[in-house]
Amino acid sequence: MALAKIVYASMTGNTEEIADIVATKLEELGLEVHNDECTTVETEEILDADIIIVATYTYSYGGDGELPDEIVDFYSDLADYDLTGKIYGVCGSGDTFYEDFCKSVDDFDLMLASRGATKGAENVKVDLAAEEDDIAHLEKFATDLVAALEAQ
Repeated sequence: MALAKIVYASMTGNTEEIADIVATKLEELGLEVHNDECTTVETEEILDADIIIVATYTYSYGGDGELPDEIVDFYSDLADYDLTGKIYGVCGSGDTFYEDFCKSVDDFDLMLASRGATKGAENVKVDLAAEEDDIAHLEKFATDLVAALEAQ
């Protein structure tokens, strides 16, 4: 059975909910899913996964959108790994009030691609909490990731 590893950072619970939506759909599609908050994960654990998913929020307080403090080490550690053969996807939450809406999603997208992983689905960016349309996009995101894995 294929393994999907979701690593998430969530301050308000919105991104944790996003991770849970994706995890539920992946399980429905027959995958084993490990859904873990970023401070409980050693970066090397992603090497066991067939699909790597990062769900993060963007910290914005009057500056440029930044990675949440709690996921910075995980992000930095990714640079040490060759992820060739892995499928990845990135999703997250932000606030469209800020110009740098969901910039951390884009940052992780670039990092995972630079490590040789294959993008399996378009990024999903949610304004604050997931609503009905967002849930549909997240479920498609999960379905696309599985399709990309099966196409390998």
